[in-house]
Amino acid sequence: MSTNTEFPGPVKWVDDRLGIAKIGKKNLRKIFPDHWSFMLGEIALYSFIILILTGTFLTFWFKPSMAEVEYQGSYSLLKGLHMSEAYASTLDLSFDVRGGLLMRQIHHWAAILFIAAMMVHLLRMFFTGAFRKPRELNWVIGFAMLFLGIIEGFLGYGLPDDLLSGTGLRITNGMIQASPVIGTYLNFFIFGGEFPGGDFVSRFFIVHVLLIPGIILALVTVHLFLVVYHKHTQYAGPGRTQKNVVGYPLFPVYTAKAGGFFFVVFGITALMGALMQINPVWLYGPYNPAEVTAGAQPDWYMGWLEGSVRIFPGFESHFWGITLSWNLIIPALIIPPAFVTLVAAYPFIEGWITGDKREHHLLDRPRDVPTRTGIGVAFITFYAMLWIGGGNDLIATHFHLSLNNVTWFLRFAVILGPILAFWITRRWAISLQRADHERLLHGLETGVIMRDADGKYTEKHQPISTFEAYSLTARDRVVPHELGPETDENGVRAPRRALNKLRARLSRFYFADAVQKPTAAEIEEAHEHAHDADEIHELTEETETYREVTSDRS
Repeated sequence: MSTNTEFPGPVKWVDDRLGIAKIGKKNLRKIFPDHWSFMLGEIALYSFIILILTGTFLTFWFKPSMAEVEYQGSYSLLKGLHMSEAYASTLDLSFDVRGGLLMRQIHHWAAILFIAAMMVHLLRMFFTGAFRKPRELNWVIGFAMLFLGIIEGFLGYGLPDDLLSGTGLRITNGMIQASPVIGTYLNFFIFGGEFPGGDFVSRFFIVHVLLIPGIILALVTVHLFLVVYHKHTQYAGPGRTQKNVVGYPLFPVYTAKAGGFFFVVFGITALMGALMQINPVWLYGPYNPAEVTAGAQPDWYMGWLEGSVRIFPGFESHFWGITLSWNLIIPALIIPPAFVTLVAAYPFIEGWITGDKREHHLLDRPRDVPTRTGIGVAFITFYAMLWIGGGNDLIATHFHLSLNNVTWFLRFAVILGPILAFWITRRWAISLQRADHERLLHGLETGVIMRDADGKYTEKHQPISTFEAYSLTARDRVVPHELGPETDENGVRAPRRALNKLRARLSRFYFADAVQKPTAAEIEEAHEHAHDADEIHELTEETETYREVTSDRS
């Protein structure tokens, strides 16, 4: 068929100038693996699209101004009350603009879903090792998007200028002012004067609708480009190697799936916005610095930061007329940035400890990397203890407990909890590894007891499937980093000796007690103990398969 008949005239005109046919032919047939966990990133992407669509609608009626007006809208309980234009326009959106309240609630639910999906997506990447070479940069980009999403959500939370959001901003103001030397300058820059200032809504609005969404959109573009460039990771299984991708083409399979899934996410978010009330600002009233909402709680993704401040002991120091409020500096300005930096840099830290410089396109099972899995659960436990601390007052009132007792418990739990969680998770993963090792060598227990000619009783084992055997062996044998000689052949002392000693110790700790996958010789020896001809035949076939599987991995 000639080129002239392949495309309609306008499409051919564009193709002649941009070459879209050649680009599309290559990329639209790109193969992607199929697994439900890969949809977590799609949920985050579609939530971001919903945020842009609903946010655009809201900007037509929201007035980012702190100018004082007298409310004369439909909500009679606040009629005649003086408030900012920002709060009044939010009330108008809720009661007087057709579909305004629905859009507000869809927007808010989408923001919560956006951050939750990114967080779970990053956890999936962490526990499966999807951050390893060559995807370290994509891990940092993803974490940056999560961090920006949290800031974006907090700024949007403060825009209505209601009493609840104002209480949160008041806490933020205190944290900013606790910054040594620059705290006062930062406070004046952000709020436009003494809190609450007269410009913070307009400044937050510009950052919320232009600056951060633009940065996130750019990062999403780079993130998706790197996903395509590096090819998608996949779970181990027959036919799947480090050099191929087993799945379905982008077009038409994933194009149809992605389109349908977008409307599923949009539909569920719209249903939540229609049926589940969130952030009813009319119940709180306009912000007044002299008032505080009882039982005020931030959106869930800010709870850990507030919890860090709540449970930290209160003490401060005075030097040359300067007061350092350690009860804000440490929990608000040191611990969260340190925690965020550690998580963002983890791929590079693990790569340095293990000395692993290879490319990885097959995902790990969490049990196969016990130390990393333990570290991940320890991170989650640390976050959870701080998050619970953000609601220590509600926990105390709802369960009729002493607020002081709850706070003191969390002070110890935030330190001891991650250590205990790491130890339990690591031992649990190693136990699962040993169970897999036993199943791989000896097969599944059948409960059938046999007696041989000598009167010895044994249990018949059924060999596992080839698919399962492949999945259990789709990992490398691990070797801790060894400390080299103190001097080279010329007697010159090795550089950075102390650092290399630390690296060797950390590497031994990282791989300590991990169960190595068996070699082909070990599995063959184990199979020789089979007790009937059928089982020997099946195990022999499995051994040959295992030899092929492990030939390039041992």
